[in-house]
Amino acid sequence: MTDTLPEQAVDAERFRRTLAVHAAGVVVVTAQTGGIPVGLTATSFSSVSLAPPLVSFYVDRSSTTWPWLGRADRFAVNVLAGDQAGLATRFARRGVDRFAPPTRWRPGPAGVPLLDGTAAHLVCTPYSTTEIGDHILVVGLVTGTGLGAELRPLLYQQGRFGRFTPHS
Repeated sequence: MTDTLPEQAVDAERFRRTLAVHAAGVVVVTAQTGGIPVGLTATSFSSVSLAPPLVSFYVDRSSTTWPWLGRADRFAVNVLAGDQAGLATRFARRGVDRFAPPTRWRPGPAGVPLLDGTAAHLVCTPYSTTEIGDHILVVGLVTGTGLGAELRPLLYQQGRFGRFTPHS
């Protein structure tokens, strides 16, 4: 595999518009660094492996949260429920206290922040990070999980949030 781009690579805006068609689940990744809770919204979350249990997400290299999150010895992936679009927006903004009210959260294992009302959460220890393009691929080893009461996840597609509705 090579890191060079083919000559015929599509331009960034066309690429972004095309990928917007794909609906993605929405997570908020949280951690505690130096006693300070930090977190960010991600739509690039996926499972990687069952043995060992690994998950991944990507974070933009320009993220102001990543320098803090990247130092944590544990992090949580909070899978947002269908009614948590406001929370996703809050954790995507810069310059706000993301953990101040109306955000509801509690300390989980080793103090890692767990958001209330989520569809699920996964507590992870860092497994690997790799710089890829303008993002950082973060892989975590899952050491704990929890399921919420609301099991229908929040989705993001073409710049808008929505909920999953299964076919009958």
